[in-house]
Amino acid sequence: MFFSGISDEAGQSIDVQIKAHQALGWKYLELRLVDGANLTQLPDEQFDAVYAKVAGAGMNVSCFASAIANWARPITCDPNIDIEDLKRAIPRMHRFGTRFIRVMSYPNDPKSPVPESEWRAEAIRRMKTLAKLAEDGGIILAHENCSGWGGLSAENSNILLGEVNSPALKVVFDTGNPPTYRQNSWDYFQTVYDSIVYVHIKDARIVDDKEVYTYCGEGDGYVREIVGELLKRGYDGGFSIEPHLAAVIHTGQKAGSEDWLYDSYVEYGKRLMKIVEDARPQ
Repeated sequence: MFFSGISDEAGQSIDVQIKAHQALGWKYLELRLVDGANLTQLPDEQFDAVYAKVAGAGMNVSCFASAIANWARPITCDPNIDIEDLKRAIPRMHRFGTRFIRVMSYPNDPKSPVPESEWRAEAIRRMKTLAKLAEDGGIILAHENCSGWGGLSAENSNILLGEVNSPALKVVFDTGNPPTYRQNSWDYFQTVYDSIVYVHIKDARIVDDKEVYTYCGEGDGYVREIVGELLKRGYDGGFSIEPHLAAVIHTGQKAGSEDWLYDSYVEYGKRLMKIVEDARPQ
């Protein structure tokens, strides 16, 4: 078992992201944005610079947190955007020795929604194409229980994986997403457990019909219970933090200060380590 985190939630630059993980004593980062650009979309020279700094710090990358099929790419978008994104990502993942790339499964288009049956069929069709590319490339798509057809419910997630039927499509379970979608985290976790290969630690609750993100263990994400259950069952993968306390990328919420962004991230990591310590089987 190891700790990681979506490191741009500590700061924009790769230097600050590395610094935060070193402060926590962690050897892994989950890379998403560097200076505002997704890792899969950086020009080669900028990617080379990121790679040199991460490798020079003696650190590893646990997952690429890509934008593939995410909240900004509805089911009506051009599928080639994701295909090209994945093709760029695979050799970069090989360079880092990274197995997982986070994906979602296409939200419906809020401006021009398609019928649910068409949404389902097209999401599955596109994920089959992406999974074949991933399988050929020797990496794994980690489907997050978030925006997209497969994130509507745990049952949808299982249907998606069953229909795609590829060893290159698994689940990254995010503890904090179910509360924000009015789902039960514990029930969702139990339903998709057999396909989980990676875990995002986030926590949230609904207050006055609005999502409020909290430190891990303080919301309705069943973080303590899920961490404990995973460890009891022998989980040896990553716990990757995504605090959403100071900044929330999908809503455009930006941190009030760089210090708060960094400090809240490091504090979040410390609290997760304490949860894991308390949950370890005696």
